[in-house]
This record gives sequence, C-alpha cells and structure tokens, in this order.
Amino acid sequence: MVNKTRLYWSMQIGGWMLYAAVQIVAALASVNGAISNQRIIFLFYEAFFCFLLTHGFRSYMNDNRWLAMIMPRLIPRVIATVLLLGVIMYFLRIPVSIPLGLYNWNVALDPSNILGQSLYYAILFFLWSVFYFMYNYFERYNKSLKLEASVKEIELSNLKSQLNPHFIFNALNSIRALVDENPEKSKQAINQLSNILRNSLTTEKKGLTKFGDELKVVRDYLGLESIRFEERLKTEFDIDPASKNFLVPPLMIQTLVENGVKHGISKLTEGGLIQVKTKVENNKLNIRIRNSGHYHINGHKRRGGLGLVNTSQRLKLLYGNEAHFAISNENDSFVLTEIIIPHLHS
Repeated sequence: MVNKTRLYWSMQIGGWMLYAAVQIVAALASVNGAISNQRIIFLFYEAFFCFLLTHGFRSYMNDNRWLAMIMPRLIPRVIATVLLLGVIMYFLRIPVSIPLGLYNWNVALDPSNILGQSLYYAILFFLWSVFYFMYNYFERYNKSLKLEASVKEIELSNLKSQLNPHFIFNALNSIRALVDENPEKSKQAINQLSNILRNSLTTEKKGLTKFGDELKVVRDYLGLESIRFEERLKTEFDIDPASKNFLVPPLMIQTLVENGVKHGISKLTEGGLIQVKTKVENNKLNIRIRNSGHYHINGHKRRGGLGLVNTSQRLKLLYGNEAHFAISNENDSFVLTEIIIPHLHS
C-alpha cells in the first residue's frame, strides 16, 4: 500500500520542480535559447513560494475539514482562497526580484499587471486544489468500496453460519429416527446427507453456487424428509433447462423448501405438496416454491423467521435492488415463495 504522506510530499515537491523546469524551458524558447542565471533563480524561488502556499493551503483545508464539505459550501471557499493566494504570491515575488535585478517599479505596481499576474497564480492554485480534491475523493471512494465489500463478506459468512447448523440438526434428527426402524433407508439417508455436506463444504467460501448444484441439495433434502413423512410429503419439480446458467446463494432454495416443510407440511395431518418451479425470462431467473399450508406473518416471525430474514438479507447483499423476494398466501391451501435474481457470470 502506498504511504499517503510520502505520496503527497513526492507529488508536491516533484510537481513544483516540474513547474519550474517547464517555466525555464518556456523562457528559453521565447528568447531564442538565452536566459539569465538570475531569471532561472527567480523561477525556482517562484516554484518554492508556490510550494509553501499550497502546503499551507492544504493544512488549512485539513484543519477546517473542507474535504467533508458539500460542493455548494466548498466551491466558494476554494475560489475565494485561491484568489487571495494569487495576490499573496504576486507580492511575495517582489522581495526576490529586487536583489536579482529583475524588479521594475513601473511594471510591478501597474494595476493591470497585478490583476493579470494574480489571476494567473489563482488559476494555478485552483488547478492544484482540483487535483488535490480529486485524489482525496477517489481515495475515499475506493476505501468505502473496500469497506462495503468487507462488510458484505462478513455478513454473508454470518448468515451462512446461521443456516448450516440449523439444517444439519434437522437432517441428523431424520436419520436418527430411521436407524432402528429401517437400516437400509438410514444408509440411503446418510448418503444423501453426505452429498449435502460435501456440497456445503465446497461452496462455503463462495458467495454463489451453480443452480444445478443447489437443486441437487434440494432433492437430497426432500429425499431425507420424504423418508420421515412417507406418503404425507409429495414433491414436484418443473425446472427450466436455462436455469443451469444461473448462480444462486448456497442453501438458499433448500432453506426455503425446508421452511415450507417445517411450517406447512408438518402442520397438516394429511400432509401436502412441495413444488419447485423455475422459469428464465429477460435474463432473470424466476424461482417459485409452493407448499401446502398457510403463511402466518406473526407466527413466522416468532418461530421460523430467521430463514426468511436471512434469505432477504443475502439477496440484498449479493444483488442489491436487482433481486426480488416475496412470500404470500396464494390461496387458502398454498403458500407461494417467489425469488427473482439477475444473471451473474461465474
């Protein structure tokens, strides 16, 4: 990382040295290749005074927090200050020009010359301030982007750490119930859980996973639950082939399906249906999860709201306002959960 103070001094010293060199070259070009030593000394003094004034200007701006000001308040202050610095710079040159034999009273005190030279220096200082503010604004913008990215990464990690243990706990409960009753089915359930955990481990460090991999997790999860619920749980899948080109948050669909089983199917004596349907339209993936049951807002907030809140937060963090998430009662018998996400390349 570049040290900001070192960079400032390098740019400040190097910039004004370059200014002096350009002035000397311009003087040489204008007088057919001849320039006095006194004129060269004067130009270096001029650059030195510019260096001192702009450094003082910087200190004053930082002490008064000008970088935090909004533009309508900042611009008039900058203009007024550079005009004042232009006048100061003009009169600072006089004590140097006298011993060098470059001083002419008639020219130096001419109002039009004072105005013209002061405006020249004011423009010079204004350009310096523009570069200074641009650098600082871009630096602050980059810092804010890095901070935002770090916050998102931390929040996503926290959300996934909340989801995974909850899922594993429920899956192990399902397997425990099968061990004595049906060892063969319990082996099948262990294989399904193993597949889910393997997928979870490979995607743990990713913010997104392939839709096809997520769909396998959902099928394995419902396979586990169908063993527990037997005939009470029916499943249907209607998957658009174009869905495989999309990336989704790991375990997001599984969490919503689990929510439908836990708060819908398990509450019904006769059981019910879990339906997962996808459709790709306008380069966006529409995921619709329907489950038998009824959506109670207050009840979900108390007992099962964590998964829904996490889903909403994860979509917001990953896609911003481009994603859509909603859950509602489709009718008296079914709850509809709908997610719309944009296409992101892996």
